[in-house]
Amino acid sequence: MGNNYRCPACQSPHSVAADRMFDGRLVFRCAKCGICAIVPQQASVDEAYLDFLDRCEDGGAASANELRLLMEQEKIIRPKKEIDAFLESAGAAGDPLLESVLRSDQDFIVDLRAIEEPPPEYGSSVNDLPVDAAIAGVLAKKGIERLYKFQEDVVKKILQGRDIVVTAPTASGKTEAFCIPVMQKIGAEVSRFGSLRTGEGRIRAIFVYPTKALSRDQLPKIKELAEPLGVRAALLDGDTPDSERTRFLENLPDILVTNFDVLHYHMMHRTAFSRSVHTARFLVVDEAHVYTGVFGANVHHIIARLERLAGRMQIVAASATLPNAGEFCELLFGRKMEVVQGRGRRGRIHLAIIFPSLRSRRSLALDLVRQAAKGRHRTIAFSGSHLGAELMAFYAARQGVNIRVHRAGLTAKARTEVEAMFKSGKLSAISATPTLELGLDIGDVDAIVSNIVPVNRLVQRIGRAARRGQQGYAFLALGHDPISQYYKAHPEDYLSDQEHAYTDPVNPFVMEYQILAMACDRAITMAESKPVWEVLQKLMSKGLIISTNNRFSADLRKAREFLREYSIRGIGNRVDIKLAGRVVGDRSMPLALEELHNDAVYFLAGRRYRVRELHFEKDRQPFAELEPLPSDYPYYTKALTDEWPSILEVHEGKKVLGVEVSYCSLKIDKKVLGYANIEIGQEVAQGKKVLFENPLEFEFTTKGFVFRAPHPLGESSKADDEEYVQMSGFHASEHVVIEGSAMITGGASQDLGGISLGSSGLIFVYDSSVGGNGASRALYDRLDKAFGRALRILSECPCKTESGCPRCTYSYRCGNNNEYLHKSAAIEVMNRIIDGESTEIGEEIAGERALV
Repeated sequence: MGNNYRCPACQSPHSVAADRMFDGRLVFRCAKCGICAIVPQQASVDEAYLDFLDRCEDGGAASANELRLLMEQEKIIRPKKEIDAFLESAGAAGDPLLESVLRSDQDFIVDLRAIEEPPPEYGSSVNDLPVDAAIAGVLAKKGIERLYKFQEDVVKKILQGRDIVVTAPTASGKTEAFCIPVMQKIGAEVSRFGSLRTGEGRIRAIFVYPTKALSRDQLPKIKELAEPLGVRAALLDGDTPDSERTRFLENLPDILVTNFDVLHYHMMHRTAFSRSVHTARFLVVDEAHVYTGVFGANVHHIIARLERLAGRMQIVAASATLPNAGEFCELLFGRKMEVVQGRGRRGRIHLAIIFPSLRSRRSLALDLVRQAAKGRHRTIAFSGSHLGAELMAFYAARQGVNIRVHRAGLTAKARTEVEAMFKSGKLSAISATPTLELGLDIGDVDAIVSNIVPVNRLVQRIGRAARRGQQGYAFLALGHDPISQYYKAHPEDYLSDQEHAYTDPVNPFVMEYQILAMACDRAITMAESKPVWEVLQKLMSKGLIISTNNRFSADLRKAREFLREYSIRGIGNRVDIKLAGRVVGDRSMPLALEELHNDAVYFLAGRRYRVRELHFEKDRQPFAELEPLPSDYPYYTKALTDEWPSILEVHEGKKVLGVEVSYCSLKIDKKVLGYANIEIGQEVAQGKKVLFENPLEFEFTTKGFVFRAPHPLGESSKADDEEYVQMSGFHASEHVVIEGSAMITGGASQDLGGISLGSSGLIFVYDSSVGGNGASRALYDRLDKAFGRALRILSECPCKTESGCPRCTYSYRCGNNNEYLHKSAAIEVMNRIIDGESTEIGEEIAGERALV
């Protein structure tokens, strides 16, 4: 950390280094004579060094062995005997990578275990299955003589005509499981036409994937099983050239491979392609767990529109392992779905959970990537955001790692190039967002370095490693945030907390766009209008739908113009990102306001850029104009925001312990007031503030819940400014409930926003997507558990500062620069909730300042 100092004991120049601990204290130690000491946090490292000198002079310094013992007692590092026991228990003693990682004196090793699942139970021989000999022949060529039991169950259920969802990790054989019976059914139908086959041309099944890259990756696997039966499969998406589209329509395949964006577009434009899907009898949806939030709400309606044109189809879905797969898929597909669970086969994987005691989480993750790459282990480092992925690649490249970024927002060409380079061995590491959790075949992966995600998501990522049977490594790099602090103390809870998928098909904004698209597909009859009557009236008032002869028809010109910029993957106007006049990405509102305001620092493909100007001009697509920044520019930016909620409608209410909670529709008035410049490498999400002369404003409706927290009367009565203590206690409580909710709901916190209304005690938690995405509902249903976790996060954090710290009360999403926080008051608030103190929402308090 910075420059080294002279040792007061041995007088060696530049031999004393300082390491900052996770709680802000600093460890000074001399590399020559070994003298060392832990000193409290000071205003600067230089001031802390003066404290170190005083301790040395007064005899308060320690030897290296004494310091190690103290750090072991405080659980800053593990005793060597415990590390030995971990390695021995996991059968990893002598493993060069694990020995190096676990014996670092900068981290606390929370857990190490060998994950070596028993192979899946085998089912029947492929020759005994009720399928064509040609399918058995294909499987035999692939070395598959017997199916796994779960694959056999899937085959039989699909052949019986049931709607099913198969859940299993990456590379477990899901594709073969659902392809075999679908090919069998289509092959039997195709064979009946014999010599008439050439002129028949009908789409019988639609295979849908969430990304174009995954569609292209899976097409050869589908063809491999289809072609021996005379079944044709072809792909059509937004990247298909016009000449191929023409050939596609002239000679329709039996199986269409595509995505929901294409289906949505072509149905509402009544194209020749859209008419060709009317004959489909099977809908196969892979990676169904991806369709959460707003995306899932759109997909629900697109499937309903497709079945409106084609008739009821047999639905087959495949998903990563989810604890609520049946419930979620029932919501997504609008019908009961049978769940078949499977497990994959892979080599032994060593999972290490590591807490960075004397460095930042990013420093730990970088070190893990560097060591894995040095040992020639092909590595994927996962981050939770595009900024995190860009920073990882930025720093790792500086340390000599051959690494590239793979994330949404980059062009398809750029992502494909990264995939090809990694698969061919030209890259040793990829820094990725969750885009690479999907089943893309990018070759052998030896090691995974992951940010904190729910354990079932981690298992999905681990499925990337050791897919070819080799030994693999998975490193979960904790941070200095509330959830990491909790799991450091309770690793057993991490291994049992699972992600729940969520969506909200009745999102009013999604419904408005999708019902309009439905009317574009085909006029809506009076019989069909009843469930969507209110939406139709709204669309008629806008002149987008006309009622004639008991039918509701779209004004196609107006409707298609209205729908032109709509993205089924998110609601809100899109803001293009331009560099040198070329579009290089985009972001959706309202997030775009926070990331692309004037002078914002934006990361793109491992480099940083400044937003020269954000353009919002009438009758023109909004865009942000970027300009390059020098590589040594020391800051990135974080928006400062102000928000005000209004309750539009209360949908339901309940008591959680003694607290009244209402789930409702909300209007959020959002302002971006300015931004904070945060120094690169600083973990604390606070920085120097810059305020705009004219704030950016945006208004949207969404869904969420509200409750009134009990007042921290004990803490506020001790203070000169009681109102400040109360409002700061409520603000801290709001932070920890939302940040800690990721453990309860499985990552929903990233789709949530929160507002604490001054000293009133009213706390709003809402979906950050326009119209709602289901995240707040997932937390509303589990709020009692979230309150309990919030109290443990606060009370178990050892920090002594009034405001708390990044490990308990701070939020990296805070629009108030993590100001107005009071840890002790928040602990009292949460204790009163857990003790059952009764509160009622009552009337909203006017004039209070909203803390975001």
